[in-house]
Amino acid sequence: MPRSLSFAMILTLFAAFSAAAQSQDRGAPAPPAETKKPKKVWTNENLSGANGAVSVVGDPKNNPKPASSKPANAQYVASVRKQVDKLQGEIADIERQLLDLKNFSEGEPSTSASGVKLNKSYEREPIEVQMRALQDKKKDLVSKIDALLDEARKKGIESSELR
Repeated sequence: MPRSLSFAMILTLFAAFSAAAQSQDRGAPAPPAETKKPKKVWTNENLSGANGAVSVVGDPKNNPKPASSKPANAQYVASVRKQVDKLQGEIADIERQLLDLKNFSEGEPSTSASGVKLNKSYEREPIEVQMRALQDKKKDLVSKIDALLDEARKKGIESSELR
């Protein structure tokens, strides 16, 4: 019985406090809402009635100037093309090595012409580690090519000129 009595008292107090809080909220006058005049949107039909200067999107005065069409430095283009070709050759070599390692791990014959590599030594690293290292090297070379092409693009050279 005492629990239900204390519970009833708590509910009564809670109801009293919430009623008092609501009565205080109702007694205070609400601040007047500021009414802002909506902005006028002009269309082609009512543009003639506009007073003052009208801002137009796409104003020719604000357009950026086109990039100068001066010819790219042929020596720089040749240098970049030579660097990109060299890096792509290295990527092709890495892809061949990856294919050889994959074939070896699957028990298939080597893709090299004679199958004998006289200048190669025995590797103690597992094939998976060697393949991972080659893939990392390939990613590095691809990022170098991307950096070269980005730099050339910043200097105004189109990618079609580098092919």
